[in-house]
Amino acid sequence: MNNLKTATQKHMTLDDRISIEKGLDQHLSLRSIALQLGKDPTTISKEIKKHRSFQEHNRFNEPANKCALAKDCKKKNICGTYAPVCKRMCRSCNHCNSHCEDFIPQSYHCSLLDKAPFVCNGCSKKNPCRLDKAYYRSSTAHRQYKTILVESRAGINISPADLVALDELVTPLILQGQSPYMILRNHPEIALSEKTLYNYIESGALSVKNIDLPKKVKYKVRSCSSSEAADLTIYEGRTYKDYQAFLKEFPDTRVTEMDTVLGCEGSKKVLLTLHFDCCSLMMAYLLDSKEVCHVKAIFDSIERSLGTFSFSSVFSLVLTDRGGEFRNPAALECGQENLIRTSIYYCDPMCSWQKPHCEKNHEYIRKICPKGTSFDDYSQEDITLMMSHINSSPRQSLGGMSPLKLAKLMLPSEVIDYFGLTEIPDDEIVLTPALLQK
Repeated sequence: MNNLKTATQKHMTLDDRISIEKGLDQHLSLRSIALQLGKDPTTISKEIKKHRSFQEHNRFNEPANKCALAKDCKKKNICGTYAPVCKRMCRSCNHCNSHCEDFIPQSYHCSLLDKAPFVCNGCSKKNPCRLDKAYYRSSTAHRQYKTILVESRAGINISPADLVALDELVTPLILQGQSPYMILRNHPEIALSEKTLYNYIESGALSVKNIDLPKKVKYKVRSCSSSEAADLTIYEGRTYKDYQAFLKEFPDTRVTEMDTVLGCEGSKKVLLTLHFDCCSLMMAYLLDSKEVCHVKAIFDSIERSLGTFSFSSVFSLVLTDRGGEFRNPAALECGQENLIRTSIYYCDPMCSWQKPHCEKNHEYIRKICPKGTSFDDYSQEDITLMMSHINSSPRQSLGGMSPLKLAKLMLPSEVIDYFGLTEIPDDEIVLTPALLQK
């Protein structure tokens, strides 16, 4: 009993939220999920209701009449405009809702969302259902939790009355030329550190400004770089050790290694490479810049073409490095209708050798686009042509087969068709910069 009490007083981790999502997907009761985590069922209930994501109902083929009473309505000539000639029921008219005094908006709220488990994760009718939906996604919930955790600690931790008293004491002394250190040294009743006092002045909480601090205005403003430690939570459950543990449990999982290839200094465009370990096929996409939004756009485009199910079967697991363009796993993992389409795992810092197949295949790209080459003048058609030549090259590691030939045996045909890769005859393969010279 004591262990349960201790567990309930701790903040939920990402692993806890993943367990909740899996339990909901398996249609487990909140009590069963709570027992697994050693927490109270009420805690699980509050967590789900607080962080569930709502999804509007599918409007495809939706009737124009939005009235809840339309099915049984027998009214005619409500508007009076075409009273002598109009013979049809008003419920079939597009203007009915704006003229009828008895109009009641159609409700798409599902009453099952008002009781446990409060979400549609494990509902057997969610696919054909035309009502508004709610889902619990561990990645989204944990991101919301971290945001609230930071925002709740932002601002000034002092009451308005104490702030006024502090301002009345500190401001005149600052204007007399005294430094914050001198003020705190001579007034021990101020229970603040020197850094906190500087922060209050910086944020404008006091009447004095930075310009009133002669020494501070002489210093160059420090560049504020994003802290690596602030982003470490996104790697929870997605480290290379987690990746190895997952493959040990599910050894037949398809693995795709993902990376970017940079151009010369000053080049904005980069290449996003996707390497399928099962057949050594590599596809590359030209990105306008090294940002996560462009990587997500590629994922979304592939999913729209293949469908979520086919995307999930081909990109079951993606291993990548910790580059800034990949640091939003939730955006990459969640696709259409907020469904999980893949799982993202990350190599350890400075350990590119943990995805060796992708790094090795980049040597072929560098044969055609040596280091120092700018990608700004290339189009996606140029990159696809390059990858067709690379993937048509026979490999000793594949028993003399080319990655493209093997991919046609290992991957669905619609994937190859979407990539637009063509098989190049052996004697026509070019792996030099001359291939893309214009």
